[in-house]
Amino acid sequence: MATPDPPRPGFALPLLLLAGFRTLIDDLHAELAREGHPELRPLHGFVLQAVGADGTTATELGQRLGISKQAAGKTVDRLVGVGYLERVDDPTDARRRLVRVTPRGADGLRRSAEIFDRLRAQWADTLGPERVTAMEDDLGTMASANWFRLDVPGWFGG
Repeated sequence: MATPDPPRPGFALPLLLLAGFRTLIDDLHAELAREGHPELRPLHGFVLQAVGADGTTATELGQRLGISKQAAGKTVDRLVGVGYLERVDDPTDARRRLVRVTPRGADGLRRSAEIFDRLRAQWADTLGPERVTAMEDDLGTMASANWFRLDVPGWFGG
């Protein structure tokens, strides 16, 4: 008769979830670098998504990300400097400046989605497609209803 596995400590679950997340994100960014986007960092994906298709102001971006206006402004400056975002006059309010995703930024987001699909396929090759689907379903059951949140940078930093 096989010996039962010893009980696992409660802290192992969040650490393993974080390790799986970190593995996917590190693999994503290694591939993005190979595909011409070495400047992109994990935070930048949240920023590009929070800017959205219509653009936003630095203040609104900070609110969406859960960070200060100053932190948002510094991040925008960095992404403008490497060509992922641009600042433009707001056509509806001359007092405001909008931040918009550039074609290079859109390319980074598109490539990220394609790479995530490939990474998921690699996990399915290793674990089996049924186990990956079951893991996603189980995590969806346990996660809050608004699981797709862009304020992760502020949550981690706060």
